[in-house]
Amino acid sequence: MALMEERIILSGGSGMIGVALTHTLSGEGARVVKLVRGKAESAGSVHWDPSSTQPLADLSPLEGARAAIHLSGANLAAHRWTPAYKKEIFASRVESTHAIVRLLQSLRRPPAVLVTASAVGIYGDRGEEKLTEQSAPGVGFLAETCRAWEAAADPATAAGIRVVHTRFGVVLDPHGGALAKVLPLFKAGLGGKLGDGAQWMSWITLGDLVRMVLHLIENPEISGPVNVVAPHPIRNSDYTRALGHALHRPAIMPAPAFALRLALGEMADAALLSSTRALPQKIESAGFRFEHPEIGPALADLLLRS
Repeated sequence: MALMEERIILSGGSGMIGVALTHTLSGEGARVVKLVRGKAESAGSVHWDPSSTQPLADLSPLEGARAAIHLSGANLAAHRWTPAYKKEIFASRVESTHAIVRLLQSLRRPPAVLVTASAVGIYGDRGEEKLTEQSAPGVGFLAETCRAWEAAADPATAAGIRVVHTRFGVVLDPHGGALAKVLPLFKAGLGGKLGDGAQWMSWITLGDLVRMVLHLIENPEISGPVNVVAPHPIRNSDYTRALGHALHRPAIMPAPAFALRLALGEMADAALLSSTRALPQKIESAGFRFEHPEIGPALADLLLRS
């Protein structure tokens, strides 16, 4: 990886993905410059207010960066999806992306590439359909949010910046995200499928995600949407069995769809019960090789490391 002494701009660096990327990039010898909303308390951070239209007083820490990675956005699962929180989810993604594009366009030496977060939620609930980067977007709140999120980044191309939309699947890591939340239940033998369990789940381990982002930075022929998912999506019922097997615990306590809807409202259908069978066609064509292509060995390895 030819990132020694290269400067990488990172927004959203405090989340699970941002922390993992910072660790790996720093290990490769890159200099990570974090855009932070609070006070910049280290030489590797710059105060940035996405809601402000005022330019930064000092752009020098950002000039000549190899890449910018934009991960900012309100946590989808932090609150019930009230109308107010849906507005926050949308605005935190779309407006912050407009802001980082303005920031990068203001640089005399902008980065060669902007890698910006998106999600396979752009496809909506698609049943059995196999989804590649060429598949049309779906309908619903998540799909509409992702479409606007990606569109907000596209004007960066006017500054000669290559734009990559990383459509993340469910990111698996025992220390954070979806897997960490359900591990206590499964360890207690109380885990089970969601609804009827027939819905497809597009997933990726955190380690493969980080390696994929670095691959995207290093390969200038890749642009536009990229499905950041493992090559073998899995039905929720099969994922449930695989996790129970990896933990040597039964996984026979289903969460009925009506109970999920009662507890979580709209988020239950959009994030837990919808079926998204996304495939990583573009990144595989670009030569990327997965460390964890299959769910069984992936879970066994993740739990061993935890």
